[in-house]
Amino acid sequence: MLRPRILVTSHIAMSFFRKKTRIPASLHTVEAVDVARYCGTWYEAASIPRKRQKRCANTKAEYTLTPEGKVRVVNSCRRHGKTVSIKALGSPVSGSGNAWLKVRFFGIINADYRVIELAADYSWAVVSNTTGSGLWVLSRTPYPDRTVYDGIMEKLRSRGIETSGIEKTAQ
Repeated sequence: MLRPRILVTSHIAMSFFRKKTRIPASLHTVEAVDVARYCGTWYEAASIPRKRQKRCANTKAEYTLTPEGKVRVVNSCRRHGKTVSIKALGSPVSGSGNAWLKVRFFGIINADYRVIELAADYSWAVVSNTTGSGLWVLSRTPYPDRTVYDGIMEKLRSRGIETSGIEKTAQ
């Protein structure tokens, strides 16, 4: 019989060596995104937590189409009782059906965002980056219906994405 101390140590060791949730870099985007329909307010329903998003609540993204066909992005959340935000400008990648955006923060930091799942009525979306380290479940409402959320998780698992590291976002 194992002693309690050994069990605790084993649990800590397993937690330390557990693989982080990764998204396959080869994961395909949806076929096409109507950028005008995609624009508007999206609430972060869940995500793979990123260091800069720790202790954030009420996380949302505002997308606005510019006259030049680019997408103005304002990501915001409440941290320590204050709203913090970051602005960026996204450009659809040629040949992606607008499902892949090159996003530039502060005019110097580039990021890739791929829409990998999208509801037919644009009520929810799943976005990932190209490095496989970021994933965001977005909804037009702060809390998507439980059956909708469970369906999204099932879609992700069917595509080979380990969902155990995805955490719901407090809104």
